[in-house]
Amino acid sequence: AFTTMRARGAQVTDIAVLVVAADDGIMPQTVEAINHAKAAGVSIIVAINKMDKEGANPERVKEQLTEYELVPEEWGGDTPCIPVSAHTKQGIDDLLEMILLTADMMELKANPDRAAKGTVIEARLDKGMGPVATVLVQNGTLHAGDTIVAGTTVGRVRSMMDDRGRRVKEAGPSVPVEITGLGDVPVGGDIFNAVSDERLARELVEQRINERKEEQFNSQTKVTLDNLFEQMKEGDMKELKIIVKADVQGSVEAVRQSLEKLSNDEVRVHIIHGAVGAISESDVMLANASNAIIVGFNVRPDPVAEENAKRDGVDMRLYRIIYDCIEEIESAMKGMLAPKYREVALGRAECRETYKISNVGMVIGGHVTSGKITRNAQVRVVRDGIIVADDKVASLRRFKDDVREVAEGYDCGITLEKFSDIKQGDILEAYEMEEYRE
Repeated sequence: AFTTMRARGAQVTDIAVLVVAADDGIMPQTVEAINHAKAAGVSIIVAINKMDKEGANPERVKEQLTEYELVPEEWGGDTPCIPVSAHTKQGIDDLLEMILLTADMMELKANPDRAAKGTVIEARLDKGMGPVATVLVQNGTLHAGDTIVAGTTVGRVRSMMDDRGRRVKEAGPSVPVEITGLGDVPVGGDIFNAVSDERLARELVEQRINERKEEQFNSQTKVTLDNLFEQMKEGDMKELKIIVKADVQGSVEAVRQSLEKLSNDEVRVHIIHGAVGAISESDVMLANASNAIIVGFNVRPDPVAEENAKRDGVDMRLYRIIYDCIEEIESAMKGMLAPKYREVALGRAECRETYKISNVGMVIGGHVTSGKITRNAQVRVVRDGIIVADDKVASLRRFKDDVREVAEGYDCGITLEKFSDIKQGDILEAYEMEEYRE
C-alpha cells in the first residue's frame, strides 16, 4: 500500500523532498522513491536528515546520489542537497527557503478564487460514512457543500477533514483533505472538479465516460519484445525503458551494463530502475506508468505482481543466464525474434515439511495452494522470491498411492529428480513449456 501511494503521489507532486538519513545513507526504499519521482518528471530536493547524530556523513550520501543521476549543486549538478536535523531543527529554514525558491523558478502558481480542481489520491467505502476520498486541491478553493465530479462519480461535499483530523469548511491550493458525500467510490488518480450545478456535473460525467472509451480505443500500445521492432520501424519507439530485478546486486549491475550497451542510433536503452528481490506490485506499476518492460534475473514475480502485469499488459521476461537476456533483447531490437516456447503455469505448492526416506531420498510434504501439481512437470523452487532450483517432479503421491496429479487444496508427497536441499516454506511452481508463434 505504501509503494502504491508513493507512486501515485509522484504523479501529483510538483516538488519531491527526498529525506535521506545522514548515518544510514540511501536505502532500497529511497531508490524506489527516486525512480518514481524521476518517472513522473518531478523536481527533487534532497534533505540530508539526522545531521545531529554521530556518524553523520553527508558527503557519502551525496556520493551515493550521483549513482542515481542526482548530482548535488555544489558538485556542478542541479540537485539541491540541504543538511537538516528534525530533532534540533537545524537547516529547516534553509530547506523551506529552497522549496520556495524552486517553486518560484518553476513558476508554480494557483488561483484560490476559482472553482476547485485537483486529484483523488485514495478512496475507500466506509460502513458509516459511505464513499470517502482523500483529495489534493491543486487549483481554486474547495468548500463544504460544493457539488463535485470525481472521475465519473458525482456528489456534494458533506464534510471535510484536514490532515490532522480536524473538520474544515474550505481547502485551498496544495491542501489535502478527506471528503464525504460522493455518490460512489472514485478511483485513485481521478481528476475532480467543483461545478456550479448538478446538471453541469452530469454533463461532465458523460463527457468523461466518452473520453475514457476513446482513450481505451486509442491507448498507446504497450511495448513488448514481440512488438518492439515494429514500433521502432514506425518511429514510435525512441527509448526502450527497462526495469531490472535480480537475486544479487552484482547481477543487477551486470545486466544493467550489458543492456545499456545495446543502445544504437535508433533506440536508447534506459534502465529506469534496478534492485534486488522478487518482482513486486510496485515494479509493475512503474513499468505500466512508464511503458517499460521488466527483466528478472534469477527472481520471480509475486502473485499480485504477476496478476497485475497480465491485466495491464506489462511484458515480464525472466532469465537464468545473462547471455540469454542480452541475446533476446538484441534480437528483438533487430526484428529477428524467433518463435519461442512460452511457459504455462500449472500450479503452486507450499513445502509444509520434509522427510528423508532411505532408497527414495528427500520427500516433500506439500500442500497445493493453487492450480495443480502433475507428475513429470517442470518445477521451480522459490525461496523468499528467489529461484533456488529448477527441476522436475520425479514422483507424486497421495498417501501411499502414486497419482498423476494433485489438485488445489490437497496435500501430497513430492520428490524431485535432482534437488534435495528443500526447506519448510519453500514454494514449488509447476509449469510446462508450450511452443507458440506470433
